[in-house]
Amino acid sequence: MHVQQHIKICIAKQAKDIYRYKTTKSKLYKINAAIWFNKTCRAKQLTPNYINIKVSGNNIKAERTRKSAIRHRINQELKFQYAKKQRINEQLYKIHLVCANNWPTTWQMIQAVMDNNIQTQMEKHYTNLNKKLDNLIKRDERKTT
Repeated sequence: MHVQQHIKICIAKQAKDIYRYKTTKSKLYKINAAIWFNKTCRAKQLTPNYINIKVSGNNIKAERTRKSAIRHRINQELKFQYAKKQRINEQLYKIHLVCANNWPTTWQMIQAVMDNNIQTQMEKHYTNLNKKLDNLIKRDERKTT
């Protein structure tokens, strides 16, 4: 199925609703990507760059405390992201209903065009996240050797 790349909306109120739907759906996909990134870091026991925890001392207890604090920080971040995802899902549902009521016949086509555009953006986003993971893995390997 061929999907058009651009749709022109002439009425500002309609364009505003469509734009709100597109940005909200884009936010949802980005929060899903962030959740995936944090879960992957947690599973591979990697420390993302945004977590910067310093513990004084160079003994085993200090290292265990630092690792525990990092795990706790990632878990707290995941809880926050899941709550944010829930809120965005509710917003997206409401906006979707408004748009479906405004365009009962053409909404499927409009939605397909937006999904296609968002999908290309998210491919780039996941490529960047995979690069970050690769860099974290390389950094972790350098620390252990």
